[in-house]
Amino acid sequence: MAELAFMLAAKLIERLSPIASEEICLAWGVKVDLQKLGRTMSTIKDVLLDAEEKQARNKELRSWLLQLKDVFLDAEDLLDEFECEAFRRQVVRGSGTTRKVRRFFSRSNPVAFRLGVCRGIKDIRERLHELKEDKNFADLRSVHLGDHVRENRNTTHSFVRASEVIGRETEKNEVIDLLVQGDDHQGGNNRNVSVIPIVGFGGLGKTTLAKLVYNDERVVGCFNLRMWQNVSVDFDITRLAKEILGSALGTKISEGLSMDQLQEQLRDALKDKKFLLVLDDVWNEDRIKWTELRDLLIEGAKVGTKILVTTRNIPVASIMGTVGTYINLDVLSFEDSLSLFVKCAFEGGQERQHPILYEMGKDIVRKCGGVPLAVKTLGSQLYSKIDERQWKLIKDSEIWELEREGAGHILPALRLSYSQLPSHLKQCLACCSILPKNYTDFDSRELISHWMAHGILESRDHGNMQLEDVGELYFKELWERSFFQNVKDCTFCYTFDMHDLIHDLVQSVAQGESFTVDSEGTIGLSENVRHLTFLEIGQNVSTILQKLNKVRTISAVSCKNIDESFLRTCISRFKYLRVLRLVNVSWELLPSSIGSLKHLRSLDFTDNGGITELPNSICKLQSLQTLHLGGCVNLEELPKDMSKLISLRYLELTTKQTSFPENGVGCLKSLRYLSIWECSNLTCLPCDTSYLVSLRTLIIDNCKQLDLVMENYQEIPLRLQKLGIVGVPRMVALPEWFQGATNTLQVLVISDCENLVALPGWLTSFTSLRRLVLGSCPKLLSLPEDMHRLTALTHLVIIDCPDLLRRCQRDAGEEWPNISHIPIVHFI
Repeated sequence: MAELAFMLAAKLIERLSPIASEEICLAWGVKVDLQKLGRTMSTIKDVLLDAEEKQARNKELRSWLLQLKDVFLDAEDLLDEFECEAFRRQVVRGSGTTRKVRRFFSRSNPVAFRLGVCRGIKDIRERLHELKEDKNFADLRSVHLGDHVRENRNTTHSFVRASEVIGRETEKNEVIDLLVQGDDHQGGNNRNVSVIPIVGFGGLGKTTLAKLVYNDERVVGCFNLRMWQNVSVDFDITRLAKEILGSALGTKISEGLSMDQLQEQLRDALKDKKFLLVLDDVWNEDRIKWTELRDLLIEGAKVGTKILVTTRNIPVASIMGTVGTYINLDVLSFEDSLSLFVKCAFEGGQERQHPILYEMGKDIVRKCGGVPLAVKTLGSQLYSKIDERQWKLIKDSEIWELEREGAGHILPALRLSYSQLPSHLKQCLACCSILPKNYTDFDSRELISHWMAHGILESRDHGNMQLEDVGELYFKELWERSFFQNVKDCTFCYTFDMHDLIHDLVQSVAQGESFTVDSEGTIGLSENVRHLTFLEIGQNVSTILQKLNKVRTISAVSCKNIDESFLRTCISRFKYLRVLRLVNVSWELLPSSIGSLKHLRSLDFTDNGGITELPNSICKLQSLQTLHLGGCVNLEELPKDMSKLISLRYLELTTKQTSFPENGVGCLKSLRYLSIWECSNLTCLPCDTSYLVSLRTLIIDNCKQLDLVMENYQEIPLRLQKLGIVGVPRMVALPEWFQGATNTLQVLVISDCENLVALPGWLTSFTSLRRLVLGSCPKLLSLPEDMHRLTALTHLVIIDCPDLLRRCQRDAGEEWPNISHIPIVHFI
């Protein structure tokens, strides 16, 4: 929690300086107050890293940090007022100074608004001053980021009883085979040494598996020398060289040795030996550091020497591994998990004497999700206890609550993974607390949109990358570190799950910021909650909402009883709402007061079959970045002033209109993603081409009357990277204007286009194209000649195109020589 408060403080301080210099602050007379606020925040920020170290042992300090974080979040909402005002003025200036425009965007009482902002600044300063005077603050010392060391990890050893390891026989044999076999399989420039990584998130048993193979008699007899080295976070070459040398010689190494002396003695100790070295718990992603250590180890090593690495991160495995792949450790099966649990919780055979406890044990094991460390921890805690109430307490509690009892080791193991994340990934992961537990197939686009809405994504540290690309980069980094699982590449997005233990970790980090309202109601709901997810809407929902005023996120999917009254309450109570997501729910009228949610960044009404129109006041949402209207099959028309949505980057829509009106979608110059689907009457794309300037992804799906041939689109330079055309029967050939994306298009999907007869020859000039998917195009007979010119193309997928599939048959079809150079070709 302290680390999140530190990052939030740093972000606020960074924002304060430029805001204080803007003309709005000068006009409102708040410049000095904002500067004082920045100084107070800086003083508090300096002690937050010390607070991070001490909070686990100090309940009062944790409470102080919760209060501080709440003030910082309120301060963030206040600073957003200045940004919203800047957007409002930008729209007014850009639209001219007509009375109609001024009236549409005017404030009902500008003086009262200005005074409210001033009072807000004063309130924040007073609350911060009160916290600064608290004794908890007085006990903290200033710690600079460079001095802050998070290392707090027990050293591992190489012994484990084989009888205590359950469910890892397959992985054990796979690793042993790699260790004892010859070295024809090895690659790279590591000469006589193979490096074999074992990868998996904390608690899966990587170290246990390494110990198991390290002590296996087949392995012991294969090497002249075996060494075990715990690496952990600090990849210090000198320390590692000294400790590995000590392991090789079986003695403690003098502290006075220089690095040159260490290198010489290490080479002598390993020379002409076939050795096994286990590097346990490696975090280092610096290739140069690894190369330096590797070169120390392999010089003079005998053929067959092996290095076994355990790590949580795929990038580490990629840097260090030489065998072409890595051992990806998965969760245990339920049966193996139950066997391990019984072994830990009962004396031999006693589970048969306690059938009720055994059945409760099954529920506990299911909750552990196949993570051996979770199973072992909980089973060990229940060992020899026969009181059913104790078992029920564990069964019905969240695993992370064990940390408060000092009895659990799951969260400390996972929390280490969290603590070693870069600050931007910590914020992203904490923001995942909004994701409901036990759900599958989350959409990466929705998560990235959520990160954007809450201001987490920063593009300045990534050159010219778009925010969406930064979000995808962060998503992949968390995926590589095993915080996401079951990730599937769906071409235009990724779907993924979160392990329950990871979800518990995220909830513990977020500390009550998120709450899920389900059949159990609102027990434990804090008045300071920021994110609400509704799985069920009870009769007392309005009463619940009336008690809250700081909510930033409202999310409900397939919930009944959501009506106009619910919406009016949300709009009136939550003026700092940033995300409003109501998916697969139905109501007919959206209140015009929606236009008052000036902080709203993401609005999702996907699959609302009841709504027929949207109020034009929605176009007052100048902060809106994401708008989902896809599947709103009865929406008669889009609001007339869509062009006023100057921040809109992501738009999915369904409409009954035959064409887009002027001053609408075509004028959205910030648009990066556009998906048009189930528009059964739509005959053409927007006449205005302004929206194409920044567009990166265009998806057109199930638009039966749409004609993609647009004369005024010719010769337009495009930046499109992904293009999907699905269910467009009027398309007989790719429109010429697509050639504007010759240098940028990376993904092209064409499916269910029953009248498409050919692909143009100019398609082979798309030198950035990486993936081409062709599906259910029965009249498509051939591919363009010169497919070899598509040098970046790595994936070709052809689905249900009978004649084309016949001509492309592997090694036999007449088209096969034209595509045989493509690395991955799938026929379905």
